[in-house]
Amino acid sequence: MVSQHGVKLAVYLISSYFGDLVAKVCECLLRRGTLPLRSIIQYTELHERQVRNCLLVLIQHNCVQAFAIEQQGGFGEAPKVITQYMVLFDNVIHHMRFPKFLEVVSEEFGKECQEILEGLLQHGRLSLNQILDRRKGTSSDSEGRLVHARYVERCPAHEPFLAPPQDETGAKKRGSKSAKVTEELTTEQRALLAAAPMEASRFLVASYAETDDNEQESEENLPSPAVGEKRKQIDSKLDTEVGTKKRKKEILWRANFEEFLRHLRNKACIANVRARFDDGVAIVLNAILEATRCSETKVKIENSVPLSVNSIFEEVIKSEDGRTMTLEHVRAALVELGCDLPSISIDETYSIDLKHIIELAQNEEVESIVLKRYGKKAYRMFRLLSKAGHLLETDKIADTVFAEKKKTAKKLFTLWKDDYLHLEKIVATGSRQTHFLLWKVNKQTLWGHVLDEMYHAALNLRIRTALEQEQGKEILQLPKDKLVGDLEKKHSRLRKVRILLESCLMKLDDAIMLFHDF
Repeated sequence: MVSQHGVKLAVYLISSYFGDLVAKVCECLLRRGTLPLRSIIQYTELHERQVRNCLLVLIQHNCVQAFAIEQQGGFGEAPKVITQYMVLFDNVIHHMRFPKFLEVVSEEFGKECQEILEGLLQHGRLSLNQILDRRKGTSSDSEGRLVHARYVERCPAHEPFLAPPQDETGAKKRGSKSAKVTEELTTEQRALLAAAPMEASRFLVASYAETDDNEQESEENLPSPAVGEKRKQIDSKLDTEVGTKKRKKEILWRANFEEFLRHLRNKACIANVRARFDDGVAIVLNAILEATRCSETKVKIENSVPLSVNSIFEEVIKSEDGRTMTLEHVRAALVELGCDLPSISIDETYSIDLKHIIELAQNEEVESIVLKRYGKKAYRMFRLLSKAGHLLETDKIADTVFAEKKKTAKKLFTLWKDDYLHLEKIVATGSRQTHFLLWKVNKQTLWGHVLDEMYHAALNLRIRTALEQEQGKEILQLPKDKLVGDLEKKHSRLRKVRILLESCLMKLDDAIMLFHDF
C-alpha cells in the first residue's frame, strides 16, 4: 500500500512530465488500485478517448502495466476477458532518479552510451532502429554494451493473459509446492510475472531487422470490416491500442531500473562499510559484489552469493588499491564484515549479510533525523530503545542516559506524539495503584512513517525548485552580456539556490531508496 505523501509525490511527478490529465488517471489508479477501462472513465469523469490516450502515455513510459483476465459473466452469460490496468508506483518514482542512472552509465561506459540511455529514459521505450536513428553516429555495439551490462532490457509483454488459477494449477497435484506459490501471489504479481520476458531472451540483442516472422500471416487472417463499418468501431472493442496485431511487431527496449537500483544499493553498502571500518573492508565488499553481480536476480536480498576466499582475492587484486592487500588482509576484512564459514569447506566459502548492512544504515539514518530534530538527549534515548529492541520503563531510560526523570518523560512523550516511539501503559494494583509507562521502538511501523515523511519532504523540495525556476525564468534566460549589477547578483543567487535544492533532493532520494528499494 502506497503512503499518502507517496501518492502525492508520484502524482506531482507525472503532472510535471506529462500534464494534469495523465496525472489524474495515474492518481485514480494509485488511490483505487487496479481497474478496468470503464471504471477509470467513471472515477475520473474524463472522456473515453482521453483516458485511452493517458493510459497509452503511462504504458509507453513504463508506469502502467495492462493485463487481460477472465471474469465470470452474469446469470446465463459466458465468461468474458477484461483488460485491467495497474500502476507501477516504483517506476513512477524512478523518474526523479534519471540523473543518477545517467551518471552511472556515463562513468562506466562514456558519453555515447549515456546518450542512448538518455533517449530511452526520455521516450520510455524504443526499438533498436529508433535508438540508432536518434544518434546517427551511434553504433549498435553501444547498445549491446548496455544490454550486456543489464542496464537495458527488452520490454515486457504489453497485455499478457492471466488464466484462472484453477486452470494454471489443474495439471499439478493438489497441495504441490508450485501450486501453493501460485496461490500466494496477488493478481498484480502474477501479471508482472506473465508480462516479464523469459530470462534467456530478456538481454538478447536480435538482428537489425526486428520483425515477427508470423506477423504477416496474422495480419492476413484478421477479419475485414463489414461494408460501412467504421474503423473506430473496431478499435473501440479493444481495451488497449498498444501492440495490436494490425501493427508490425518490433522488439522494444527500455532501461532496466532493477540493475540501476542494484548498482546504487551496492554503492550505499560500500559507503556505509567504509564509514564504519576502513577502505580495506570496503574494497573487499566491492570485490564480492562485483564478482556476484550477474548472479543476483533481485535488489532486495539477504545474503550475497557464496564465494571462495580465492575467488574473492582474485577479484580484489583487479583494482589498483586492492593490489596492496594480501590474502590475510582479505580474511581480516571478511571477519570485520561479520562473515563466518557456513560449514567446513576446502574452498573457505564466504557470504556477506547485505540485509544487516542495510539495517544498520537505516538505523543510522533515523538516529540522525532524531538528533537533528529533537537534540542530543532525545537521540540518546532513542538509540537506547532502538538497540534494546524491547519495552523499557521511563525511570530505567532516565538512569541509563543520565537524565532527569521529568525531562526524560517529556522528551519521550514528544517522540511518541510524532510517531517515533511506541507507548504502553501498565497499571500495577496493590496497596495502591501504580502506573508504569513502557517505551519501545517499533521499527516496522516507524520505518513506514519515516518513509512517508521523506516523500513529503521530496515533494516540498520539488515544488520549491519549480517555484524558484518559474520566478527567476526571465533572469535565467538573459544572455551573459546583459547580466550586470543587480541582475548578475540575482542570477547567481538563483543558480546557488537551484544547486542547493537539487543536491538536497538527491541526498533525500538516497534515503528514500534505503527504506523503500533496498
